[in-house]
Amino acid sequence: MLSGAEGIDVVGEAGDGREVLGALDRHRPDVVLMDIRMPVVDGIAATRLVREQPDAPAVVVLTTFDADELVLRALQAGAAGFLLKDTPPGEIVRAIERVHAGDAMLSPGVTRQLIALVAGDGEAAGRARDARELLEGLSAREHEVAVAVGQGKANAEIGADLHMSVPTVKAHVSRLLVKLAVENRVQIALLVQEASRDYN
Repeated sequence: MLSGAEGIDVVGEAGDGREVLGALDRHRPDVVLMDIRMPVVDGIAATRLVREQPDAPAVVVLTTFDADELVLRALQAGAAGFLLKDTPPGEIVRAIERVHAGDAMLSPGVTRQLIALVAGDGEAAGRARDARELLEGLSAREHEVAVAVGQGKANAEIGADLHMSVPTVKAHVSRLLVKLAVENRVQIALLVQEASRDYN
């Protein structure tokens, strides 16, 4: 399916998580599609290993469940998002293109599902409080961009809504990654969703 997609080259494959770093060294991909359930070294551990590499490619995890706690752990490990294995081929291609372009690929509904997975534990209220404090440290414009990222909007959509050029949006997102101490747009979205929850 991907081999026939315009603008996408499948440069390599790995049979399990142990082979991922070797494949990265050989092929230098821009995006990695990672099965979350693999033998020996699972997709979560492999994602973390990939994201620790210099100039690491974006990672998209594949799963059969849209609210699997393993998906949340993969996102926390640095994955740029996830796709269900039954996602239509055209949507998979578009998701790869979006991630390669630096856009988020989690819908707000999916993000809320992921946050709900951890909402019931004893640390949830503290995390929400910490998230709100981080967001309060942003400028008004940065906050607007963060909220838009949390809504699953692409850079072009954010630019149109906030009357900014796409390069300016990208610059704001880059600053947000540093200020919020997160690795990617999905983690910005998770933080925004967490800050908006009421645990009282």
